Amino acid sequence: MKFSLVIPMYNEKSIIADTAKTLSAYMQEHFEDYEILFSNDGSKDGCDAIVRDLDLPHVRVTGYPVNQGKGCAVRTAVLEAKGDIVMFTDADLAYGTDVIARVADMFAKNPDADVVIGSRNLDKDGYEGYTLLRKIASKTYIKVLCLAGGFKLSDSQCGCKAFRGEAAKKIFSRCEVNGFAFDFEAILWSQRFGCKIAEMPVKVINHRESKVHVFSDTFKMLRDLRKMKKRIRKATL
Repeated sequence: MKFSLVIPMYNEKSIIADTAKTLSAYMQEHFEDYEILFSNDGSKDGCDAIVRDLDLPHVRVTGYPVNQGKGCAVRTAVLEAKGDIVMFTDADLAYGTDVIARVADMFAKNPDADVVIGSRNLDKDGYEGYTLLRKIASKTYIKVLCLAGGFKLSDSQCGCKAFRGEAAKKIFSRCEVNGFAFDFEAILWSQRFGCKIAEMPVKVINHRESKVHVFSDTFKMLRDLRKMKKRIRKATL
């Protein structure tokens, strides 16, 4: 089984070398056949060159020169990935590295699962380290969006998701959203294709300031979600 790990990056010069080295060492220890794809979302700080210059085994850089958004970065790498399992997570390794082997175990234990999604709401420690205000805001944000999207998932916005290779190609080849709403689009397509989705408890280990502005972004997300639902519902499979 080949495991593809996708890391979208945008101006991550300060952390990307450590991230690449950490992931390379971890994957070498835990997987016989793997690849790590760093997807450069039009960064201007040379973080793509930093990864290339490390010349780590089974690590490659893909991407494009002009910033498009996280969704585009993830989609670009997923469609290039060659793994039987394709996972993406953030460049700051917010959920740590052990979550990667746990994802592989989830697929092994759930042979019918096409998609595995991390959730901070399945474990009492999922929001450990969050301030009370940020925890409440995050939970409310997720609940509102899941209700609007018709999802029964406990954490649609977790930045840790994985797909069986065939499902990944089928889903992301139909995705169009470049911004943060790409998570929803991937879930909507997963449901449209009848994919079985499993959830796995995770918690944030490395905290840094969120790029999502909960109140202003919620309204934008709701608008985007309505458009996506309509487009995907009418799509011919």
